[in-house]
Amino acid sequence: MKGSHEIEVAEAQENLDNLPVEKKETRDEMLSRHRKEITQLQNKEVEMKKAAAKGSKAEQKAKKKQVEEEVAKLSANLRDKHAQELSSLGYNISTIGNGNDRGNLDTLVKAIAGVSVASNADNHKPSKSVKRREKRAQQEAAREQRIKEEQSNITSDRVIEDGLLEKKLDPLGLTINDIKPDGHCLYRAVEDQLAHLSGGSSPYNFQQLREMAASYMRDHVSEFLPFFISENEVEGESDDSLAQRFENYCREVETTAAWGGQLELGALTHCLKKHIIIFSGSFPDVEMGKEYKTDGSSTSLNSCIKLSYHKHAFGLGEHYNSVVPSL
Repeated sequence: MKGSHEIEVAEAQENLDNLPVEKKETRDEMLSRHRKEITQLQNKEVEMKKAAAKGSKAEQKAKKKQVEEEVAKLSANLRDKHAQELSSLGYNISTIGNGNDRGNLDTLVKAIAGVSVASNADNHKPSKSVKRREKRAQQEAAREQRIKEEQSNITSDRVIEDGLLEKKLDPLGLTINDIKPDGHCLYRAVEDQLAHLSGGSSPYNFQQLREMAASYMRDHVSEFLPFFISENEVEGESDDSLAQRFENYCREVETTAAWGGQLELGALTHCLKKHIIIFSGSFPDVEMGKEYKTDGSSTSLNSCIKLSYHKHAFGLGEHYNSVVPSL
């Protein structure tokens, strides 16, 4: 008869024998996972850099340094992990990994995993498109920061401008409907006006209005080019032709948060076939698209697009709001 200890050992062995056998990762599966993990780290780096492009310059600088340190740490850990795993496949890379050999290890690991290393030296040199996106993100973040600062320190110019505009709109039974100052303000204001005129929702959102304006300007270059030249003088030499500069401008209109102005309003009045009035407390009122003006002054005011132009709204440049009937 077996003793209790022998029975326990036998049961333990039986339990081990019944455990599912863990499937060993094949070479191709390992290398596929390595490629995926490298790509995930690269994507994470981009997201971290975007998040760091917010706040004041000092905050951005501190965040950038922190991101670089964290990315370097994550890269080193992933590189060492992959190196150890590749060693189990028979790759003799265990002797590489100290001092100046770190770069060689990184290159070797990526090469084995099938990640392109032809431009490995350029990993710290982002492409032009990446640079543009990062610069745009930094500009927008900086702009938001300046807006917050301006809102907490309203200048007397803004107070004066708002007072003059209020005196102009009150007798007409009109008031300001504030629009978000995010670079799309002109298009958002027009969208808001179209919603009021339709008694429901606007037939076009701000992005569609951007695309409509850009398309119209492309189709009527001769009408807009003189104004474009006067408003967009290039300092120094430029390798781009005038036509290319204008096309770049139109592309910015439809794909970025670039502020809209006279050119875009001129295009929109024809696209929408609407009479547009821009009220201002700092300048004389401006009318555009008078050929689309309906008969009768009262009817015309009710059926046209009404905007307000603010020079001193945030101290950051022009801003547009929507002008609606007072409650």
